Amino acid sequence: SDHMENIYGYLMKYTNLVTGWQYRFFVLNNDAGLLEYFVNEQSRHLKPRGTLQLAGAVISPSDEDSHTFTVNAASGEQYKLRATDAKERQHWVSRLQICTQHHTEAIGKNNPPLKSRSFSLASQGSANSPGVQRRPSQNAVSFFNVGHHRLPTGKRVPIMQPDHLVDVREMMSQAEGQQRDLIRSIECLPVSGHLTSLDQDLLMLKATSMATMNCLNDCFHILQLQHASQQKGSLPAGTTISWLEPKISLSNHFKNGAAQNFPAEINKPASVREEQSIAEPCQLTREPEEINPDEELEDICDDKEDDLGAVEEQRSVILHLLSQLKLGMDLTRVVLPTFILEKRSLLEMYADFMSHPDLFIAITNGTTPEERMIRFVEYYLTSFHEGRKGAIAKKPYNPIIGETFHCSWRMPKNDVATDAGSNFSAHSPSEQVTLSKDTEGQTDLDYYTVKFVAEQVSHHPPVSGFYAECVERKMCVNAHVWTKSKFLGMSIGVTMIGEGLLSLLEHGEEYTFSLPCAYARSILTVPWVELGGKVNINCVKTGYSASINFHTKPFYGGKLHRVTGEVKQNMTNTVVCRVQGEWNSVLEFTYSNGETKYVDLTKLSVTRKRVRPLEKQGPFESRRLWQHVTESLRDGDIDKATEHKRALEERQRNEERLRAETETPWCTKYFLKEGDGWVYHKPLWKAVSAAQTQQTDTN
Repeated sequence: SDHMENIYGYLMKYTNLVTGWQYRFFVLNNDAGLLEYFVNEQSRHLKPRGTLQLAGAVISPSDEDSHTFTVNAASGEQYKLRATDAKERQHWVSRLQICTQHHTEAIGKNNPPLKSRSFSLASQGSANSPGVQRRPSQNAVSFFNVGHHRLPTGKRVPIMQPDHLVDVREMMSQAEGQQRDLIRSIECLPVSGHLTSLDQDLLMLKATSMATMNCLNDCFHILQLQHASQQKGSLPAGTTISWLEPKISLSNHFKNGAAQNFPAEINKPASVREEQSIAEPCQLTREPEEINPDEELEDICDDKEDDLGAVEEQRSVILHLLSQLKLGMDLTRVVLPTFILEKRSLLEMYADFMSHPDLFIAITNGTTPEERMIRFVEYYLTSFHEGRKGAIAKKPYNPIIGETFHCSWRMPKNDVATDAGSNFSAHSPSEQVTLSKDTEGQTDLDYYTVKFVAEQVSHHPPVSGFYAECVERKMCVNAHVWTKSKFLGMSIGVTMIGEGLLSLLEHGEEYTFSLPCAYARSILTVPWVELGGKVNINCVKTGYSASINFHTKPFYGGKLHRVTGEVKQNMTNTVVCRVQGEWNSVLEFTYSNGETKYVDLTKLSVTRKRVRPLEKQGPFESRRLWQHVTESLRDGDIDKATEHKRALEERQRNEERLRAETETPWCTKYFLKEGDGWVYHKPLWKAVSAAQTQQTDTN
């Protein structure tokens, strides 16, 4: 075929964060089914620097840009490559896919099956062990024929009858037991030595055996539905045949090289025993605690998530996880591996969206309803950049039910914009709006205080409530968010379900708003965050509204992180402001008077939040609750972090089980259920309303 010719040329290959991208000379050897690369074209006659077997490989154009693509070999090895343009990428991807398909099909058609590769894991030094049997010449053909046997010639498989389903179920139960024994045997192997639990072939065996059992369970489910339809004559109207969730627990297979059971209680670290022995939350005091801002200190923690080392080292675990997930699968109850976690709770991430309190306070200083709506849009769009800790997409801790987070910000009054022309004036790189030791001694008249509290009010579904207020400016914001995540193939999508309400009590205005969806892209290579979806901001009293679109990048062309929006007066349908740019870079605001303003988010100063020291925090405050997980992640001890995380999750499950058995409802601490939402128990609008009523009675 004309499409099967050998091709060669220069491509950029991603090595690691330190080395980055490097030009290498690649050769597609169609006859051998190999992708080889050399340092340059002149060294082509030498031994290749690297070789990938293409049989069984997956060739994937990246959604990161129009030049990048990945080659994922069946062995788990991966090349991340970049062409000079979209046309060249398509040329390489097409030829690689044709070659891959040809050699994958040839495995079953043109090669007789080899003898089954026998695993004797009980005696790792025996001649039957994979380490002894592996030969340098072993290729994809022998790899794909592991454990396969050919039926005797001429023997036909009998058609499965419905009354055989009971026998099939019994056989599958036996197979599931054997598969669990196999996984346990592999994981009990040492992490170093001649045959280890991290052996690439054994990791692939774990993943494929897991995927096989899940697929068999799905097929058995379909057979059961077909059997039921035969008995009834046809499937009932509206019946759908859906894929099942994995039958085998995901969380038990993430830790390689060690048994899954916890060691005996006496051998557990004291911190783990402490995490498991904290009393039932509802038995603790559930009375709201008034946090004194004077006890809070300027935060010195700065955990930027730019380290990809753990993700690269654990790529086989990610492959193992992906083998068990299906497109559209809800990840809410899936326990993800520890190494992909940020060093903060989701509740603290919501607080970091408030890292520009000067812009927040400046909203109420707008002199007209139009100006206040525009200021809110400006603040809203600048909040997401600081909410991300670094360029690499990692996941914050899932809050434990009853977990809380408190913090505050002190904002010098002269740094808050008062008129329309002064917005962002205080945000040059040389004028960092952070509290220094000098400003800490200022009187109450010199700065505003913004207080923040968040609480995890529900576990299933996972709902967080958060509230912030500035008493001096009579403004507050209340929101509840339900995070719902789904597996999208090479991405994970998180929908932020819920609503926020900003109250400007001096003006009697309320602004409702929603949040965009978030996506973790390229989860097999360098994961990165993208926002997408349409959000609306609306003020019923003034008749002003805003529509903001977070654009996901198209497959070909286009820019990353693009956002557009407009503010309009609903009564006249007049657009008073337009915005465009990138939510993590530069935003351009164009006003109805023809003026244009640019905001460089990378140069906006960040006000550090103030947090109480750990020793003064309650046992269910985020940083104290997760402190051992965070410390272990900082030390790079993934196993220890996993153990602490698992202890917290197990305690939460035990408490939930106890509440279900005793029919005891969960008691929230700071937020009350109102309709479909959650509202702070003592919002500022209640205090202001009560004060106004008292003043009226006095007069």
